[in-house]
Amino acid sequence: MKPETEKLIEDFLAHADDLGDEITEDVREMLGVVPFIFSVLRKRPEAFALSALADYRISRPASLDPKTAELVAVAAAAGAGAESCLKVHMGAALKEGASPEQILDVLLIAGMIGKTGILATTFRQFRDVCGEERGGRE
Repeated sequence: MKPETEKLIEDFLAHADDLGDEITEDVREMLGVVPFIFSVLRKRPEAFALSALADYRISRPASLDPKTAELVAVAAAAGAGAESCLKVHMGAALKEGASPEQILDVLLIAGMIGKTGILATTFRQFRDVCGEERGGRE
């Protein structure tokens, strides 16, 4: 890494603990709660500052309004099986103006994609092991 880049990073990280406090409060305002993982990451202020800032920038892209971004997070959390994240982002989606119906539709779409992914993978394995090409229909 170039010395001037290293210096910029060192200067930024010199304020990591103070930034961590501000980030935590911003996240509390944005999501309505502070995620559990923050309490562990805060023990490493430099890692926390870098990780939380990257996550924030990713989770609030300029191309999506906050409600849409939270609905995407709901779908991703559902697909990943991240129960705690799902709860947090459903609450944040409501806070950003999503309706319960919109959240339910996102969950149904995520479930349909999850089911399709499982079936596609398992049916290929079924075909390879059992030699079935028809998929049950002629």
